Amino acid sequence: MLNAVRVAIILAKKQSRALSIGLEGMTVQAEFLKTTPYFSGLNAEELDSISKFIFERVAERGEIVLFEGESAKVLYFVVSGVVKVFKTSADGKEQILYLVRPSESFNDVPVFGSGLNLVSAEAMGPVVLYGIKKSDLEIILQGHSQVALNIIRVLSQRVEYLISLVEDLSFRRVTGRVAKILLEHVGDGTSEKPRLTQQEMAAMAGTAREIVGRSLKSLEEEGTIRLDHHRIVITDKEALREMAGLTS
Repeated sequence: MLNAVRVAIILAKKQSRALSIGLEGMTVQAEFLKTTPYFSGLNAEELDSISKFIFERVAERGEIVLFEGESAKVLYFVVSGVVKVFKTSADGKEQILYLVRPSESFNDVPVFGSGLNLVSAEAMGPVVLYGIKKSDLEIILQGHSQVALNIIRVLSQRVEYLISLVEDLSFRRVTGRVAKILLEHVGDGTSEKPRLTQQEMAAMAGTAREIVGRSLKSLEEEGTIRLDHHRIVITDKEALREMAGLTS
């Protein structure tokens, strides 16, 4: 009898601990959701109800978290780290479309549209992701009209960004593209801004690594940047903005 009582007490404690951890996890998820454009304007009760649909995924540097052409089943949010979203040509050339940082989402368009991943996505370092399945998103949208409005804004911004990317690739000289990349993506020593290699910069600028190297050397000679071993230090931000065509 005493042994049975002890077992019952131990099981009760384990269940209580599991419930506590579960509630704590939901609280953390709800706090994170506040920071995402998708769930802006929702109250605590609404965020808690959405948290139950979230699952966590962890990936290491170089791990592919999405493959182009596969079925689009999940919308992802970056909790920590950075994910690069890219297309690959038939001959293996890579074009980086954008980098996804904490509180930002990726795989939105195919989840709400065609149903096939339009791009691939790779962890640029250790990353933590929150995911919501496509079927669960439909449930969320039925109960929260504000989320639908937020999604329209997010997708509109995504279209604006892609139009800007096409403009850069079509009309801006390579040095101007490199200058813009440096302004937007040069690391500051934190894990949220990974140090880009020249190959990655070339994949963002739509050119060859050798041309990026020459552009960086030219910018250094003009005194706009300083190449310090494997680091790039911006020394004249205004001049760089002018080269990137970002001056008002």
